[in-house]
Amino acid sequence: MNKTTVVIGAGIAGLLLARRLQDAGGDVLVLEKSRGFGGRMATKRVGPAVFDQGAQYFTAKDQRFATLVEDWCSRGLAAPWTAGGHRRFVGRPSMTAVPKALAEGLRVLREHKVTAAHRHECGCWELDVEGHGMVRAERLLLTAPLPQSLALLAAGGVALPAAVESDLSAIQYNPCLALLLTLDGPSGLPPEGVAMTDGPVRWLVDNATKGVSPVAGSVTVHAEPDFSARHYAAAEPEVTALLLPEIAGLLKSRPTGVTLHRWRYCEPRTVHPEPMVWLPDLALGFAGDAFGGPRVEGAALSGLALAGEVINVLKPS
Repeated sequence: MNKTTVVIGAGIAGLLLARRLQDAGGDVLVLEKSRGFGGRMATKRVGPAVFDQGAQYFTAKDQRFATLVEDWCSRGLAAPWTAGGHRRFVGRPSMTAVPKALAEGLRVLREHKVTAAHRHECGCWELDVEGHGMVRAERLLLTAPLPQSLALLAAGGVALPAAVESDLSAIQYNPCLALLLTLDGPSGLPPEGVAMTDGPVRWLVDNATKGVSPVAGSVTVHAEPDFSARHYAAAEPEVTALLLPEIAGLLKSRPTGVTLHRWRYCEPRTVHPEPMVWLPDLALGFAGDAFGGPRVEGAALSGLALAGEVINVLKPS
């Protein structure tokens, strides 16, 4: 039998999960549909400017996660960032630094989009990978947003226990529209580089002040959930025309370039009562921020919780 454990998703939950399993002696393969690591711990370069376009920071309130963050800081992968009077952390040189480091030494196949997951009577999983054929595994661990994970199972005809299906299907997500602005000079945002606002804009972050971008006035703008939901399908010029007047008074320089990024599954609206779901009869697990909470820390703790369950399976009896 194929003893591989496949983890779908190379976000923080999937990478921590995979690393813990590999460290415990497991044969682990991570499949990621995009080109990068980290999920919403994402960084984008637009010309010479660099933007953290998703998560802007992470907290470390739980001691288990704080221990990891302390290690990352000691290795230069993260650093404290005090914004708005709260102690937070950011990746160094950008938010992708931590997931990139976690991926080192793991088998991660990027640009491998799984389109269906089939469960066979032999007790194995077969995954259809777009443009890459089929991958077999003994265990399947899903860390993508739940609508995507459930769609893979449905496409493969996999039926979950009714109560589990109901709980997972009930979790919905807020979208987020993110504008990446290049200005013709410094942003004029507060010294810590962040401004919280009311109205359709949730916040603005100056990536130069934050230490991410070498270009002054490289600003990430996140729209709030209701606005993002209403205008998610709108064209970039329309979104830009609606949002720029809302923040013009906060910026002392003018935009010279705008890039729109759409986060369909930015954050869960509600959180599952358990830190993860493990179904031993199906050799199937779920983890991510829909379980641990809508933060980097929550996703990380969920991945670690699922790793603990699976490691018990990997131990020889």
